[in-house]
Amino acid sequence: MGPENNTTVTEFIVLGLTEDTTICVVLFILFLGIYVVTLMGNVSIIVLIRSSPQLHTPMYLFLCHLAFVDIGYSSSVTPVMLMGFLREGISICDAGCVAQLCSVATFGTTECFLLAAMAYDRYVAICSPLLYSSHMSPRICILLVGMSYLGGCVNAWTFTGCLLSLSFCGPNKVNHFFCDFSPLLKLSCSDISIIEIIPSVSPGSIIVVRVCVISLSYLCTLITILKICSAEGRHKAFSTCTSHLTMVTLFYRTITFIYVLPKSSYSTEQNKVLSVIYTVVIPMLNPLIYSLRNKEVKQAMRKLVARTHLWS
Repeated sequence: MGPENNTTVTEFIVLGLTEDTTICVVLFILFLGIYVVTLMGNVSIIVLIRSSPQLHTPMYLFLCHLAFVDIGYSSSVTPVMLMGFLREGISICDAGCVAQLCSVATFGTTECFLLAAMAYDRYVAICSPLLYSSHMSPRICILLVGMSYLGGCVNAWTFTGCLLSLSFCGPNKVNHFFCDFSPLLKLSCSDISIIEIIPSVSPGSIIVVRVCVISLSYLCTLITILKICSAEGRHKAFSTCTSHLTMVTLFYRTITFIYVLPKSSYSTEQNKVLSVIYTVVIPMLNPLIYSLRNKEVKQAMRKLVARTHLWS
């Protein structure tokens, strides 16, 4: 997309979700509310975990980073989408488009890896509780978090590298609400016969491998839980997994449609709806799921509120 590629397009126009002015007003209010809740919820999770000693465990370390990733993920997309509701067509320079794609790919892929690390944490906690402190030591946790971010960066570099190798010398209207890879490919005047399979090969393989890891972890976890004699013990073990399992189901079901299934199996409008779910809605739901369905988080929240009242 630089001068060396004889590029004539220097900016792209993001068309957004809809051109209907009435619907735009409604969607602007709706998604502004979702974005505010996303920021407040995830920042609250980070503050709560950092200020509560009882939450200084591997599971909540991963959750803290997941909240940070969700903030970055939503912030990479939502502001541009909100501006698109206020005026028809948002102009973004080519460098800005590349930066947005890179940011979305980085945070999205990092979330995939973090969810897999959280599944491994639950597996060790339930299946090998006596070895938990050694298998999930601070060093290993930091390594897992670091590898999650590294995986996100590598996948993002794959996307941006492919995009930078293309020439854009024709239409510049992106039929999406952000600079996504597939809609941009449709505007290129270069040969995309090889590059167009990147979304299926790179993120597709990451998704399949992560899903296998998570599925295997939860299969072993389920077998272990069913072997617990007491109903109370089984319920307690299940309760530690439900929040994470809910998050995994929501996130992977939507991105599988986008990056694993053939493009012919869904339309551009369906692509937009699914993209809204995994880039805007799910980052809002994650802190809500963990705060409403997790007793430890509820208890820590009550203690933090009680301390705040005492100080005031």
